[in-house]
Amino acid sequence: MWAPDAERVQVEVRASPGGRPARHALSPQRGRRRGWWAVDIDGAGHGTDYGFVLDDGDEVLPDPRSPWQPYGAHGISRVYEHDRFPWNDHRWRGRPLPGSVLYEMHVGTFTPEGTFDAAIERLDHLVSLGVDAVELLPVASFPGHHGWGYDGVHLWAPHEPYGGPDGLKRFVDAAHARGLAVVLDVVYNHLGPSGNRLASYGPYFTGAYTTPWGDAVNFDQPGSDEVRAFAIGNALMWLRDYHLDGLRLDAVHAINDHGAVHVLEEMASAVRALSAHLGRELFLIAESDMNDPRLITSPEAGGYGLDGQWSDDFHHALHAALTGERQGYYCDFGSLDTLAKAMTRAFVHDGTWSAYRGRPHGRPVDVHRTPAHRFVTFLQNHDQVGNRASGDRVAASLPPGLLKVGAALLLLGPFTPMLFMGEEWAAGTPWCYFTDHAEPELGRAVTEGRRREFARHGWAGDVPDPQAVDTYRRSVLDWAEPGRGVHRELLEWHRALIALRRSRPELNDPRLTEVAVDIGARESDVAGGARWLLLRRGGVRVLARFDAAFDAAFDAAFDAAPDERPVRLPVPEIGPAARLLLASDPGVRLDPPRENGAPATVTLPGTAVAVIA
Repeated sequence: MWAPDAERVQVEVRASPGGRPARHALSPQRGRRRGWWAVDIDGAGHGTDYGFVLDDGDEVLPDPRSPWQPYGAHGISRVYEHDRFPWNDHRWRGRPLPGSVLYEMHVGTFTPEGTFDAAIERLDHLVSLGVDAVELLPVASFPGHHGWGYDGVHLWAPHEPYGGPDGLKRFVDAAHARGLAVVLDVVYNHLGPSGNRLASYGPYFTGAYTTPWGDAVNFDQPGSDEVRAFAIGNALMWLRDYHLDGLRLDAVHAINDHGAVHVLEEMASAVRALSAHLGRELFLIAESDMNDPRLITSPEAGGYGLDGQWSDDFHHALHAALTGERQGYYCDFGSLDTLAKAMTRAFVHDGTWSAYRGRPHGRPVDVHRTPAHRFVTFLQNHDQVGNRASGDRVAASLPPGLLKVGAALLLLGPFTPMLFMGEEWAAGTPWCYFTDHAEPELGRAVTEGRRREFARHGWAGDVPDPQAVDTYRRSVLDWAEPGRGVHRELLEWHRALIALRRSRPELNDPRLTEVAVDIGARESDVAGGARWLLLRRGGVRVLARFDAAFDAAFDAAFDAAPDERPVRLPVPEIGPAARLLLASDPGVRLDPPRENGAPATVTLPGTAVAVIA
């Protein structure tokens, strides 16, 4: 272990749980950078409990690289031997990110049991849905029983209440057996406040930068070489030892590194080397609010070389167009022009003015050289649902017709789409922000802080207490819903869209130059007053009518119910052999071009979407 400022280091070993402890002194390791200590202990194999003691202190600390935390985030560590697990995925070679559909899952609320093993029992649902990869929210050991996982403090140890190391391996093995890749959300921009003991060992943090979570992780100050190695080694560990197929890197804009080679670039290079060694596909996806395409630009072209990044702009544009919301960062979005730009350029803010930020934001994407699959898009995710005051999903406020429109534009758009668990059947359960801190003062601070935050934004309704067990329980999916009524209808719609996406090569074409969007607003004479959008991808046309949403330019004058009368919309460049591939409403009708040269038309009975080729 690494403790550069310690004068003496001991390890306390317990051969069996609750057994009598024995302490052994570690010696400085020769041939390594300063601060590394080691000792060989006969018999300290798999299942041995241990912890470190620095400078003859009274406290036994968990291992910074603990592979197993059976006693929780505050307990000591346990030896775990990775080679003992009987893998069955020897022929698995991974799935490429291009062409994939992702599914974001929180293990603790995906099933009532909230474990890896219980989640395995629902994997066949994902196979029948048609998704290609499961993206797990963080599973690194965090305080308490339940939580989102972003306050993890043992980055090398899967959360014990989920099933620990063997549980995660069983889940990955079962997913691979069904042809599903597994992506893990990892957090390198901060650690949680409760149970975080890394600072006891060395300069893992620095006061040179301030973050919402306190001192920043030290990636470029004195002693940072070993901290960088800690993070990069952790990423490689998940991919190598747990057979994961990719990692989603949380909030990389909060990683401060002003060195000549950014830690993300170094990590991407290390992952490419591991991929070549293992002979299977591995990828890294970043979450960033910088709108900077350098993250996914190759190192040869001056970028970091990551494989993908989330596009919040696409979410904001689609959400605002569907819901009419304009508060907060949605003030920069809402018009169909904005949605058209998001669907063709990835970033709405590409150096343009952001009213929300009060400054220009972002830089342009080179649409001629940047493949669309490098942008992960979504209508919902854990942040966009869970960070709402009551954790309400879009299904709580949108009718089925608009949900179908949103799903079609997401799943048939040019980017790598991602669904949030339960979205495929318009789950009626909320997904709230919940925590399980044992320290009363920390729990109280979280509860009061969240209520103050929403009060500042003018929220007058109830804000669920994150520390209340009921807040967590309300967020668990109800698996009786997919077989009932409109939930079943929405599930079948998502299945049909994913199947269609897979069946048409133009719907997997990575070229943004081959994507075009036409729009019409409410005042359009041709559309009879409807708001509509036409997405063109090769020979496929996706025509969507948005009447149940509001365009910002017309909100003030719009005081009646949305006009749901049928409208006929022209669809140019469609030949007489064109057919209706998919329709969200049985009243959708396609009329071929007329002999007089008039284009084909599609009749949409209210809010609906049609796919033509």
